[in-house]
Amino acid sequence: MMSPYGLQGRAAIVTGGTRGIGLAVAEALVDAGARVCVSARDPHAVARTAERIGGVGLAGSVADPTHPRELTELALSAFGRLDIVVNNAATNQPYGPLMEADPDRWREAFTINVEAPLRLVQCAWRAWMGEHGGAVVNVCTEGAAHVGPHVGAYGTSKAALLHLTRQLAGELAPRVRVNSVSPGLVRTEMARFVWEAGEDELGTALPLGRIGRPEDIARAVTWLASDAADWITGADLLVDGGTRVRAAYPGSPGHAVHERLRTRTPEA
Repeated sequence: MMSPYGLQGRAAIVTGGTRGIGLAVAEALVDAGARVCVSARDPHAVARTAERIGGVGLAGSVADPTHPRELTELALSAFGRLDIVVNNAATNQPYGPLMEADPDRWREAFTINVEAPLRLVQCAWRAWMGEHGGAVVNVCTEGAAHVGPHVGAYGTSKAALLHLTRQLAGELAPRVRVNSVSPGLVRTEMARFVWEAGEDELGTALPLGRIGRPEDIARAVTWLASDAADWITGADLLVDGGTRVRAAYPGSPGHAVHERLRTRTPEA
């Protein structure tokens, strides 16, 4: 089926592009007509993915300050242009109470989740987008809007990425649009420890009846990168199956509690 997004002739970089959301994004962009350069740490996975999507890839860590420049150079060498950057690579470590967080792991979370996206956008801007324009999509998280047990480093760094998205949107306009997508719980390896033991239960507690799939996020990213969203910048697109509104959903545990309170006979 032909993609409605129309990215023919454009070129993209997707970090963390060999599995989960990143792989789904790379495939969706290719289906929409783009050529894609993927990045990930595992060289074998990069090679397999590049062959699978008919693109190119570079193995390495986004935490390496030289990686964004090398990635940009590869994309320009292979495709002659760079229209789209998708910052998807991330870490959810250190996992645990913040009072026990190792300072080095904390800094690493910000290096990967915040500094690396900025470095890649800087490289793309200087090499191509500053003159020719483009679109950046940062993959954030629905969890950046609230707190949760053991994910303080992840949520805090992703909240910083949300602000970075807005700041870059203002600074790079009108040449480059910068937006983000905030997924809810998605069936990925990175989130397996959350959903594996109770996927059905977690899904039925959501208004849309299931946890997310990587392709749900990929469609949102592709839309934001396309001309269909050409009057949108500095926005965060929430793709969470209704997580934020589940308190009003009749099937949620919280709703059942409120219903019992509502129907309870007041004391005289």
